[in-house]
Amino acid sequence: MRIFKEEQRFTQTWLIVIIVISLIVPLAIILKEIDKLSTSEIIISIGTIILASGLIFLFKLTTRIDEKGIHYKFFPFHLKFKTVVWNDIENAYIRTYDAISEYGGWGIRGGALWYKAKGKAINISGNIGIQLELKDGKKLLIGTNKKEQAQDVLSTYKTQHHG
Repeated sequence: MRIFKEEQRFTQTWLIVIIVISLIVPLAIILKEIDKLSTSEIIISIGTIILASGLIFLFKLTTRIDEKGIHYKFFPFHLKFKTVVWNDIENAYIRTYDAISEYGGWGIRGGALWYKAKGKAINISGNIGIQLELKDGKKLLIGTNKKEQAQDVLSTYKTQHHG
């Protein structure tokens, strides 16, 4: 039995740079007003800013491909795995995509009027995805950074389920 597993988090350098830059303004305001604030107000303000900016790093996309189908979980939006069973999948393949032009960015994307034809995307980084075309006409793209491993496991199950 072949199994594909992957966990991805937001760890891109550009994202970290944006977060650090976005911290400068609120921290500068606190420092400017420091003589007017109590110690607890300073601690609470800085703590809130750091917590809010750190939330993005809790997000995690977990993907698993096994004999039942393709499972995915995008924490904290999904607390349990969502499963697409092989019998519901018309086609599954690896493809290159453009997150911005095709889906409008990263995260859980799609459903907006202008992205309807592309279906839904769940992605964290990169430009490679597992494209699912379902028998009900829906489409789902799950981002991956393990192109070859995903391709190998997909081809194993596609052969079994499509003869």
